[in-house]
Amino acid sequence: MGNLRDISLRSLDILTSANTIAAEDTRNTAHLLTHYGIAAQRLMAVHQHNERGAAEKIITLLAQGQAVALVTDAGTPAVSDPGAVLVDEVREAGYRVIPIPGANAAVAAISAAGLCSPHFLFYGFLPNKSSARCRVLQELIALPYTLVFYEAPHRILECVTDLKNVFESDRQIVFAREMTKLFESIHRCTLNEALDWLNSDTNNLRGEFVLLVSGAKKKEEGLDSETERILNLLLKELPLKQAVQLAVQITGLGRNELYQRALQIKTQD
Repeated sequence: MGNLRDISLRSLDILTSANTIAAEDTRNTAHLLTHYGIAAQRLMAVHQHNERGAAEKIITLLAQGQAVALVTDAGTPAVSDPGAVLVDEVREAGYRVIPIPGANAAVAAISAAGLCSPHFLFYGFLPNKSSARCRVLQELIALPYTLVFYEAPHRILECVTDLKNVFESDRQIVFAREMTKLFESIHRCTLNEALDWLNSDTNNLRGEFVLLVSGAKKKEEGLDSETERILNLLLKELPLKQAVQLAVQITGLGRNELYQRALQIKTQD
């Protein structure tokens, strides 16, 4: 999230009262503090490269009775941002961690996407390498939930190419770009159309992305026509139990489903 006014009143109260502010980037947080006229507090850097060492220093400050606020640059700490290691160690040390709710890019994107699904799965950032990314996508392919990813501009084309190659091309994808910033845009299309849209304007490749991909379609109830044909043929030549057993071997479907359908066919006969 990028708009300085996305911050909550409670967050400003916390930043004003904290003895120390642990920030992902102290320069960005200093800009935020200056914008709201908050007197310069003690700032210390806590990012993915120093988080464990910083946790020890923060626990020492807490032991001295200080209040420490944790801030990340454009999101919620520990949610696809640094902070989880720090929170874990602070809690293990016996100190209270108080979450301060705030703006969230994933939820904001979902609210404006128009994807009519009551459930979503937040994945965050996919692996950087295509092979690893495709393996993860294969694990998600059958889930019936809207899938929520974060992606950086320099990987967006590679990521969407893998999404198109792994998922059905008629799935919907929503590009929520630069959420709450000056050049915010939200575009929805099919995966089949996604690369053409990205390449249609260089501006479409810029900024931080939230990607929403519609979930797998619910399979229609009942057997497909080919399985029905196989089961009917077997039932004409074999006793019910044997026909079902052979149908399981041929189709790979579950025995209970095939047995119940075989009973229905026999009853109809």
